[in-house]
Amino acid sequence: MNQDALHTLGKHLQTLRQARGLSLSQLASAAGIAKSNLCRLEQGNGNPTLDTIWRLAAQLEVPFGTLVAPIQVPLGDNDVQVQLIDQGQSSPPVDVYWMHCAPHTHRHSEAHPPGTRETLTLISGHLEAGPESDTTALSPGETVTFPADRPHLYRTRAESATLLVTIIYGHEDATL
Repeated sequence: MNQDALHTLGKHLQTLRQARGLSLSQLASAAGIAKSNLCRLEQGNGNPTLDTIWRLAAQLEVPFGTLVAPIQVPLGDNDVQVQLIDQGQSSPPVDVYWMHCAPHTHRHSEAHPPGTRETLTLISGHLEAGPESDTTALSPGETVTFPADRPHLYRTRAESATLLVTIIYGHEDATL
Protein backbone atom coordinates (compact mmCIF):
# COMPACT_ATOMS: atom_id res chain seq x y z
CA MET A 1 0.00 0.00 0.00
CA ASN A 2 1.43 3.37 -0.93
CA GLN A 3 1.96 6.11 1.67
CA ASP A 4 -1.06 8.19 0.60
CA ALA A 5 -3.38 5.16 0.87
CA LEU A 6 -1.90 4.20 4.24
CA HIS A 7 -2.39 7.75 5.56
CA THR A 8 -6.00 7.78 4.29
CA LEU A 9 -6.70 4.40 5.89
CA GLY A 10 -5.19 5.56 9.19
CA LYS A 11 -7.29 8.72 9.38
CA HIS A 12 -10.48 6.86 8.42
CA LEU A 13 -9.74 4.14 10.99
CA GLN A 14 -9.22 6.76 13.68
CA THR A 15 -12.49 8.50 12.75
CA LEU A 16 -14.45 5.23 12.92
CA ARG A 17 -12.81 4.25 16.23
CA GLN A 18 -13.55 7.61 17.84
CA ALA A 19 -17.14 7.64 16.52
CA ARG A 20 -17.69 4.36 18.39
CA GLY A 21 -16.17 5.75 21.58
CA LEU A 22 -13.31 3.23 21.64
CA SER A 23 -9.86 3.97 22.96
CA LEU A 24 -6.74 2.79 21.15
CA SER A 25 -6.25 0.19 23.89
CA GLN A 26 -9.81 -1.12 23.62
CA LEU A 27 -9.73 -1.55 19.85
CA ALA A 28 -6.23 -2.99 19.79
CA SER A 29 -7.07 -5.53 22.48
CA ALA A 30 -10.34 -6.56 20.83
CA ALA A 31 -8.62 -6.96 17.43
CA GLY A 32 -5.70 -8.88 18.90
CA ILE A 33 -3.00 -6.41 17.85
CA ALA A 34 -0.51 -4.34 19.81
CA LYS A 35 -1.64 -0.86 20.81
CA SER A 36 1.60 0.54 19.35
CA ASN A 37 0.80 -1.09 15.97
CA LEU A 38 -2.70 0.41 15.97
CA CYS A 39 -1.25 3.82 16.89
CA ARG A 40 1.25 3.61 14.01
CA LEU A 41 -1.51 2.54 11.63
CA GLU A 42 -3.69 5.50 12.61
CA GLN A 43 -0.69 7.78 12.04
CA GLY A 44 -0.34 6.43 8.48
CA ASN A 45 2.64 4.20 9.19
CA GLY A 46 3.14 0.46 9.22
CA ASN A 47 2.15 -2.24 6.79
CA PRO A 48 -1.14 -3.84 7.90
CA THR A 49 -2.08 -7.26 6.59
CA LEU A 50 -5.51 -7.98 5.14
CA ASP A 51 -6.22 -10.08 8.22
CA THR A 52 -5.46 -7.13 10.50
CA ILE A 53 -7.73 -4.82 8.51
CA TRP A 54 -10.53 -7.46 8.57
CA ARG A 55 -10.19 -7.86 12.36
CA LEU A 56 -10.32 -4.09 12.86
CA ALA A 57 -13.44 -3.81 10.70
CA ALA A 58 -15.07 -6.65 12.64
CA GLN A 59 -14.29 -5.02 15.99
CA LEU A 60 -15.60 -1.69 14.72
CA GLU A 61 -18.73 -3.58 13.60
CA VAL A 62 -18.53 -2.25 10.05
CA PRO A 63 -18.22 -4.10 6.74
CA PHE A 64 -14.63 -4.41 5.51
CA GLY A 65 -15.62 -2.15 2.60
CA THR A 66 -16.63 0.65 4.97
CA LEU A 67 -13.16 0.66 6.48
CA VAL A 68 -11.32 0.58 3.14
CA ALA A 69 -13.79 2.69 1.09
CA PRO A 70 -11.52 5.76 0.90
CA ILE A 71 -8.63 3.66 -0.51
CA GLN A 72 -8.36 3.72 -4.31
CA VAL A 73 -5.57 1.14 -4.69
CA PRO A 74 -5.51 -2.64 -4.17
CA LEU A 75 -4.78 -3.78 -0.63
CA GLY A 76 -2.98 -6.96 0.25
CA ASP A 77 0.25 -8.83 0.25
CA ASN A 78 2.17 -11.09 -2.09
CA ASP A 79 -0.52 -13.80 -2.14
CA VAL A 80 -3.82 -11.89 -2.22
CA GLN A 81 -4.84 -8.42 -3.31
CA VAL A 82 -8.34 -6.95 -3.06
CA GLN A 83 -9.90 -3.69 -4.13
CA LEU A 84 -13.36 -2.44 -3.26
CA ILE A 85 -15.40 -1.83 -6.40
CA ASP A 86 -18.68 -0.69 -4.86
CA GLN A 87 -20.89 -0.83 -1.78
CA GLY A 88 -24.65 -1.03 -1.64
CA GLN A 89 -26.39 1.80 0.15
CA SER A 90 -29.28 -0.19 1.62
CA SER A 91 -29.84 -3.12 3.94
CA PRO A 92 -28.35 -5.68 4.07
CA PRO A 93 -24.88 -4.20 3.49
CA VAL A 94 -23.30 -5.47 0.26
CA ASP A 95 -19.67 -5.08 -0.81
CA VAL A 96 -18.23 -6.00 -4.23
CA TYR A 97 -14.48 -6.55 -4.66
CA TRP A 98 -11.96 -7.35 -7.33
CA MET A 99 -9.60 -10.01 -5.95
CA HIS A 100 -6.36 -11.48 -7.28
CA CYS A 101 -4.74 -14.60 -5.79
CA ALA A 102 -1.15 -15.46 -6.72
CA PRO A 103 -0.12 -18.97 -7.79
CA HIS A 104 -0.05 -21.52 -4.95
CA THR A 105 -2.12 -19.32 -2.63
CA HIS A 106 -3.71 -21.05 0.35
CA ARG A 107 -5.56 -18.32 2.24
CA HIS A 108 -7.78 -18.93 5.25
CA SER A 109 -10.44 -16.38 6.06
CA GLU A 110 -11.97 -16.02 9.49
CA ALA A 111 -15.74 -16.25 9.87
CA HIS A 112 -17.64 -13.09 9.02
CA PRO A 113 -20.66 -11.88 11.07
CA PRO A 114 -23.63 -14.29 11.40
CA GLY A 115 -25.68 -14.66 8.24
CA THR A 116 -22.96 -13.35 5.92
CA ARG A 117 -22.56 -15.05 2.56
CA GLU A 118 -20.11 -14.69 -0.32
CA THR A 119 -20.58 -15.13 -4.02
CA LEU A 120 -17.43 -15.63 -6.09
CA THR A 121 -17.27 -15.39 -9.88
CA LEU A 122 -13.99 -16.57 -11.34
CA ILE A 123 -12.64 -14.41 -14.16
CA SER A 124 -9.35 -16.18 -14.87
CA GLY A 125 -7.27 -19.09 -13.58
CA HIS A 126 -8.59 -21.85 -11.37
CA LEU A 127 -9.68 -21.55 -7.76
CA GLU A 128 -10.94 -23.76 -4.99
CA ALA A 129 -13.00 -21.82 -2.45
CA GLY A 130 -15.68 -22.08 0.20
CA PRO A 131 -16.11 -23.30 3.75
CA GLU A 132 -13.06 -25.31 4.81
CA SER A 133 -14.99 -28.60 4.88
CA ASP A 134 -16.94 -27.99 1.66
CA THR A 135 -14.90 -26.19 -1.01
CA THR A 136 -15.85 -25.88 -4.68
CA ALA A 137 -13.43 -25.95 -7.61
CA LEU A 138 -14.09 -23.11 -10.07
CA SER A 139 -13.04 -22.55 -13.67
CA PRO A 140 -13.36 -19.22 -15.51
CA GLY A 141 -16.96 -18.04 -15.75
CA GLU A 142 -18.19 -20.22 -12.88
CA THR A 143 -19.83 -18.88 -9.73
CA VAL A 144 -20.28 -20.25 -6.23
CA THR A 145 -22.21 -18.88 -3.24
CA PHE A 146 -21.45 -20.08 0.28
CA PRO A 147 -22.03 -19.13 3.92
CA ALA A 148 -19.10 -16.95 4.99
CA ASP A 149 -20.07 -16.87 8.66
CA ARG A 150 -17.70 -19.77 9.26
CA PRO A 151 -14.03 -20.16 8.37
CA HIS A 152 -13.45 -20.47 4.63
CA LEU A 153 -10.55 -20.60 2.21
CA TYR A 154 -9.26 -19.61 -1.20
CA ARG A 155 -6.73 -21.91 -2.88
CA THR A 156 -5.05 -21.60 -6.28
CA ARG A 157 -2.96 -24.02 -8.26
CA ALA A 158 0.17 -23.24 -10.28
CA GLU A 159 -1.50 -20.22 -11.89
CA SER A 160 -2.98 -17.06 -10.45
CA ALA A 161 -6.72 -16.44 -10.22
CA THR A 162 -8.76 -13.27 -10.64
CA LEU A 163 -12.32 -13.06 -9.37
CA LEU A 164 -15.20 -10.86 -8.34
CA VAL A 165 -16.31 -11.26 -4.74
CA THR A 166 -19.72 -10.14 -3.51
CA ILE A 167 -20.22 -10.16 0.26
CA ILE A 168 -23.72 -9.82 1.68
CA TYR A 169 -23.43 -9.13 5.41
CA GLY A 170 -25.85 -10.50 7.98
CA HIS A 171 -28.39 -11.73 5.48
CA GLU A 172 -29.69 -14.30 8.00
CA ASP A 173 -32.90 -15.18 6.18
CA ALA A 174 -31.09 -16.07 2.94
CA THR A 175 -31.13 -19.63 1.76
CA LEU A 176 -28.24 -20.95 -0.26
